[in-house]
Amino acid sequence: MRSVRVRILAIFAVLVIAGVGAWQLLPSGGAKSDAVTIGTSDEVTSLDPAGAYDAGSWAIYSNLYQSLMTFKAGAVTPEPDAAESCGFIGQKLQTYQCKLRDDLTFSNGRKVTAEDVTFSFERLLRINSDVGPAGLFPTLDTVVAEGRTITFNLSGRDATFPQKLATGAGAIVDSTKYPEDKLRTGNEVDGSGPYALKSYESGSRAELVPNLKYKGALKKTGEAVTIRYYKSSEELLSAWNSGEIDVTHRQLPPARLSALNPNDPDLRVTEADSAEIRNIIFNVRDDSPFSDKRVRQAVAAIIDRGPLVREVYQSTVEPLYSLIPQGFIGHSTPFFDAYPSSDPQRAKELLQQAGVETPVSINFAYRADDAYTKETAELRRQLEKDGLFKVSVKAVEWTKYQKGYAAGEYDMYTVGWLPDFPDPDTFSQPLVGTGNVLHSGYSSKRMDKLIAATQQFSDRSRTANDFKDMQSLVGEEVPLLPLWQKKDYVVAKSDVAGSQYLSDGTGVWRLWELGRI
Repeated sequence: MRSVRVRILAIFAVLVIAGVGAWQLLPSGGAKSDAVTIGTSDEVTSLDPAGAYDAGSWAIYSNLYQSLMTFKAGAVTPEPDAAESCGFIGQKLQTYQCKLRDDLTFSNGRKVTAEDVTFSFERLLRINSDVGPAGLFPTLDTVVAEGRTITFNLSGRDATFPQKLATGAGAIVDSTKYPEDKLRTGNEVDGSGPYALKSYESGSRAELVPNLKYKGALKKTGEAVTIRYYKSSEELLSAWNSGEIDVTHRQLPPARLSALNPNDPDLRVTEADSAEIRNIIFNVRDDSPFSDKRVRQAVAAIIDRGPLVREVYQSTVEPLYSLIPQGFIGHSTPFFDAYPSSDPQRAKELLQQAGVETPVSINFAYRADDAYTKETAELRRQLEKDGLFKVSVKAVEWTKYQKGYAAGEYDMYTVGWLPDFPDPDTFSQPLVGTGNVLHSGYSSKRMDKLIAATQQFSDRSRTANDFKDMQSLVGEEVPLLPLWQKKDYVVAKSDVAGSQYLSDGTGVWRLWELGRI
């Protein structure tokens, strides 16, 4: 990567990135042999793919585990990885079949079988962890193995099922090492991905080495990589400044990102338009002050995204006015249309209509991090400045935070979201469908019908109107409030090759692209 700022348009209405050399070979021969160290402020909730549905966990899953299908960088259509071939059977989009490769082994040397695949999906659904990805497969009825053939029987049409298989939720685990009905504990991983886990210390570091037994879509495995985990973006910045790490991704503080110099000969900077978004999530259960949609609408009428974008995030994010971010089929702007500017008077009228006393007392939780502390302070200032809300805020460590909002402990809370796959469906069922992974308590028959309608067509352009109707409904009922859409930054030292291919803005880490010059 040259010392220039590269913009990779990884938003998917114009996804034609093929041919840009995203699989460039890393230097060899005289390259340094010490591991490349990458730093992040993301966290790993669990090493077991049945127990986590977050960016930090899935980033490492994409290297340690293998799924039947995978995505190449910038691609919208998945291709076989652990599978030899995959496809729908018939026209109903309710039976999907894959043939497993015959040359796969786990990093421990055991052969991967079709029974391991069925085991992986059945335990995922059986465990159904509150913070796990089982909700990604609401239509999955049964999984059957016969020889090397795996058949997925769906309860309804789902054109996006192949994309879901290519995510961390589709990770294949060794059935002899993972319990059937509970999460695996400890710091060991038995997968068949391009890397093996040499050592792991929760919240601190992970050492990955190439899995020489890997067979699949990748034509090569990478070099040894060490991942360092930091509790905040400020700690990550300190580690970068001290030379402790070679690459940073997710996230240096906004002030540092905005000050990056693309002409610095000592840096390799990649800036990509990404599909990462951040929302305020409302607890809509009966015992919450946000059970009445007019109270949620009042918050939407007050919030001004401008100060968040300019002052808190130093223009490293863009305002978002929709459930579905820019660049995806069906994107619209219902929140801008309904709430074009902050309007405290309108908010006051909505609260009066709801029959609630002001100020409305609410507890507002967020993941503990310096950047989110500033974000929350600004949101609190806006909500309280006209005397309509009284906000108590609480910063919570990530794992406890996930369990807290799953249990309905917070009135409102903020959650970032990265797409699981390049289709707007990844922002629908998981976020606003009945039983959504945000645990907001929101359920709407009309919404569920719209979600089901968008899953009927392999030709995704035919779903645009249904997705627009879905976003209009979100704008009306406000189960969540979109705040911003983020840019994606990878910063590396000049002696690291392949950093421009580490991320395409989707949350997948392609660690095998990293190496020394």
